[in-house]
Amino acid sequence: MIAKRRLIVSESYSPYFNLSLEEYLFNNVNKDEIILYLWRNENTVVIGRNQNPWKECNLEVLSKLSGKIARRLSGGGAVYHDLGNLNFTFITCEENEDLNKQLSVIIKALNDLNIEATFSGRNDILVNGKKISGNAFYTDEGRYYHHGTLLYEIDVEKVAKILTPSAHKLTSKGIDSVKSRITNLKNYKEDLTINDIKESIIKSYEEHYGHINNVDYVDEKKLNLNNLIEKYSSDEWIYGNSPSFNAVIDKVFDEGKIELNISSEDNKVVECKIYTDSLFTREFHMIENILKNCKFNKDDMLKALEENEYLFSSKGKVIPDRIKEIIQESIPSII
Repeated sequence: MIAKRRLIVSESYSPYFNLSLEEYLFNNVNKDEIILYLWRNENTVVIGRNQNPWKECNLEVLSKLSGKIARRLSGGGAVYHDLGNLNFTFITCEENEDLNKQLSVIIKALNDLNIEATFSGRNDILVNGKKISGNAFYTDEGRYYHHGTLLYEIDVEKVAKILTPSAHKLTSKGIDSVKSRITNLKNYKEDLTINDIKESIIKSYEEHYGHINNVDYVDEKKLNLNNLIEKYSSDEWIYGNSPSFNAVIDKVFDEGKIELNISSEDNKVVECKIYTDSLFTREFHMIENILKNCKFNKDDMLKALEENEYLFSSKGKVIPDRIKEIIQESIPSII
């Protein structure tokens, strides 16, 4: 029985604050209430709980565009958020979960704006057969949330560049995103604004659930969530939760073809094997040992090689230089 209906609107554009606020609301929801939470992130890729950031997006491109990467609690695929995207979350207890009703809030809100929207069986909301909203879910200890995106005026070209992994071969045990054709709501109503969508969703929320008892506008200054923010912004949460994966990178040099094979788990190189037809032998074995147990990112791997340069003879130093070149071109930095 839902007796209390709350509306929470984040005034922050930080993904780490917004995901922290979502978890905070989830952890503190009462049995008799439902919360509608509206939020926006700036220039961020948000990956699912069991996804590999290196496989889901081009971290180098994201870094050059001063973007952020974040990992959420729920499953599902990678999404790109900018200020042309509005996110919604329904938070309640499992006994109150009603997906059709929750989706009806969003679909009716769009229909009231003269945008004909439909629900697809793949947890998407479509307009004219194209995706304008993806949805994901999370439950724990009797609590439940359902969240989704609404593409208002997102930079579609940027999405295509960022949600494309680097060219080198990478295999992972994690969950891959399903790439779909996306479109913007503004394509169907030129004068549409984010506030129009917000107001229509709030109105539809009240029509489906009843009068809103409590409305809060929240940001970092009004609510201290530092402990959760520290978690969501940490390398351990973003990268350390990645499924194990293998990266295979090769390049041809004057010294021969070099193929770098890396097995990574929990953001660490657990095994490194180099295959080559080069006449050098000892140097490659040394590099395998140097890179083992490094964090899987460009900066840490290059640093490890540079710190051990003294181990190589003057003639053999060309080999770590070649490996550094491969790493520089193909292994992303962490953001």
